[in-house]
Amino acid sequence: MAELKGGDIHVATVNAGSIRLDGGAMFGVVPKPLWSRRAASDRRNRISLAMRCLLIRTPGATVLVDSGLGNKEDTKFHDIYAVRNEGTPTRLESSLRALGVTPADVDIVVNTHLHFDHAGGNTTRTAGGEIVPAFPNAEYVIHRGEWEYAHLDNERVRASYIEHNFDPLDDTGRVRWVEGDRATVAPGVETIRTPGHTPYHQSVLVTLGDRRLLYLADLVPTRAHLPLPWIMGYDVEPLVTLESKRTWIGRAAREGWLLGFEHDPEIAWGTAMEGDRPGRVSLVDPVSDPTGDPLPGDEFDEEEA
Repeated sequence: MAELKGGDIHVATVNAGSIRLDGGAMFGVVPKPLWSRRAASDRRNRISLAMRCLLIRTPGATVLVDSGLGNKEDTKFHDIYAVRNEGTPTRLESSLRALGVTPADVDIVVNTHLHFDHAGGNTTRTAGGEIVPAFPNAEYVIHRGEWEYAHLDNERVRASYIEHNFDPLDDTGRVRWVEGDRATVAPGVETIRTPGHTPYHQSVLVTLGDRRLLYLADLVPTRAHLPLPWIMGYDVEPLVTLESKRTWIGRAAREGWLLGFEHDPEIAWGTAMEGDRPGRVSLVDPVSDPTGDPLPGDEFDEEEA
């Protein structure tokens, strides 16, 4: 767990477990001899990725940003993605309890987007098989454009959207819709539309006194993706991602913001600093928050480590 305090806001990371995704897909057009220097791959060419959510406590609300994978997928799914999220019912809830927060204490859940590794924990499967909201007293902040995009019958993206992760929320009237490019979630917490990964992907900007933390979600999933052209093959509009990165990482570097990473297996956040060339940004004072899980019998290749 990593923590930040500033003004009357407290931020902590929440460990929702880990998954592995194909390294080539995670780095798009970047060739493996380059990306493998920054991310070790296993014998199935998968790299380890954290599912690191944020808990933001303000005087008026307890806010959870993203919700991990949840407890509804089958053994085959867990094998494909090397899921490690054991807990009660998943590691997300167990990690929240370690912070003194129960699911009933969460007032707002913000979804940066609705892919299964970010929105799967929105709902939970009960012992009787019913799928219900996992946070019984929370409203869920979702961009209306992302919701509509998630329901398209689109072969390119449909595998990333699993409707039981979000449809029950609308059925029970639990969604607070966001429209436009920016929206206030709670005092000091706002969403910023950062399109590219999906057309209505959102990042979250937290103001802590005189500091700002930009939680990047899948705009920049790991610190290895900080270079502007290092963009995931999963992004549906990679050239739009490029401009979103240019705008927001550039501003973060000019103004000295912290950049927060949802999927980096080791680093929670660090301070953005302008590099030695235009468009290049470095990370200084990175804060360690390891969440990866080695899998017995499926070790990472030594030559890639």
